[in-house]
Amino acid sequence: MSAPPRPPANALALLASVFVIAACGLLYELAAGALASYLLGDSILQFSTVIGTYLFAMGIGSWLSRYLERQLAAHFLRIELLVALIGGALPATLFIANAYAPGVFRPLLYGLVLLVGTLVGLEIPLVMRILKRNVQLKDLVSQVLTFDYLGALAVSLAFPLLLVPQLGLIRTGLLFGLLNALVAVWALWLFRHELRRWRAHALASALVLLLLGAGMGAADHITQLAEERFYQTPIVSARSTPYQRIVVTQSRQGLRLYLNGNLQFAESDEYRYHEALVHPAMAAHGAPKKVAVLGGGDGMAVREILKYPSVESVTLVELDPAMTALFANDPALRRLNADALRSPKLHIHNADAFQWLQETREVFDVIVVDFPDPTNFAIGKLYSTSFYALLDEHLAASGYAVIQSTSPLIARSSFWTVVSTLEAVGLRTTPYHTHVPSFGEWGFVLASHRPWQPPAQLPPGLRFLDPDTLAQLLHFPPDMARVPTEVNRLSNQTLVYTYEREWGRLH
Repeated sequence: MSAPPRPPANALALLASVFVIAACGLLYELAAGALASYLLGDSILQFSTVIGTYLFAMGIGSWLSRYLERQLAAHFLRIELLVALIGGALPATLFIANAYAPGVFRPLLYGLVLLVGTLVGLEIPLVMRILKRNVQLKDLVSQVLTFDYLGALAVSLAFPLLLVPQLGLIRTGLLFGLLNALVAVWALWLFRHELRRWRAHALASALVLLLLGAGMGAADHITQLAEERFYQTPIVSARSTPYQRIVVTQSRQGLRLYLNGNLQFAESDEYRYHEALVHPAMAAHGAPKKVAVLGGGDGMAVREILKYPSVESVTLVELDPAMTALFANDPALRRLNADALRSPKLHIHNADAFQWLQETREVFDVIVVDFPDPTNFAIGKLYSTSFYALLDEHLAASGYAVIQSTSPLIARSSFWTVVSTLEAVGLRTTPYHTHVPSFGEWGFVLASHRPWQPPAQLPPGLRFLDPDTLAQLLHFPPDMARVPTEVNRLSNQTLVYTYEREWGRLH
């Protein structure tokens, strides 16, 4: 029995185009979800709504494709150029909108997702109808879907591991826009004999390539312009990692660190935060030898810990290796943390703190927990009973843990949820708070199995904290006093919802 005939060359070219189309389509979807997560918070919610909107729009596009009956090649080429231009420019457009008109960011985001999704939904049905001329239906469907899924797989792996860390979101979007435009150029050549207005299509293709190429050349300038407008101060360092967008700015008041657009510290007053975070636990212990810092990749908490001569080792667990590398190597940032990340006493583990606690057998005299606020479920798990039970397992019998716990003034229920959650796993708690001008009132919770006693002495040379000041931090006025709250568990993540509701009142 003879082998089935191989599809002609133009059919193979179109199938290769399906691979590129699928990769580009998923890339635009991932870029929109990542930007929404960076700028709106709650990554799970943003990715879910963006993906749902995008898939819905693809369904609309597929349904609309029935109305394209003639000149299929011309329609395919035009759609490719539109997807290339709109999808490729999507990250840059959203970055600029967030900087110059933040109020329109959300409607623009979903408007672009709908538009790009509809156009992408038109692509595959048109390719299949064009291929039907030369490929049998049973082979057509399997071949198109195979190339479609392979393209999606390739970009889903490359996006977090290679594209965003190396190119950034804006340049990545423009690069895949160029790939879409090259598919249009390929179609221009493949169907040159049946396109009625070949020169007009060629001119449109050249124009789109020119615009996207110019965008690639100006990508860094666009990013810097948009971010400087957003942060209102010059940017001295900016990088995208698989985990977050790290931006350091410089103003008259000094350096500031932002993660995904959220302020993490300001040089002018970070000492108030870090002294309050570290010393109540360290000084009360008496002579801590082994200390762990979970989060805190900037090294500021480690700087304060190293002021105790009794400390023999500090273990820093920070998820993002780019954070620890930046603060260990940049001269200005090394000055801020007093070269703490280069101390011979320090051991750095770039790992997820939850997983690291599950795997290690080490026990510590003091554990400092300096995670970002629970803006999404990925961070919210680090404020749950499951995490605090792990924390308890690695805390010495006479040890103390301290947890940064958001603002007890702005997010009163969120703060006391952290307290309730720690108590639910059997830990004694001592809540306290301080004023940090860049943040306002900020809260912390000491957790242990023995009662906490205010230390009589603190290390010399502190800029903010002394025994008298420390005693004042324990007092909560009526507008920050304890309120009944639920316990935050992995099964409910109530803290994420509470936090979003309370901080959302400010926007």
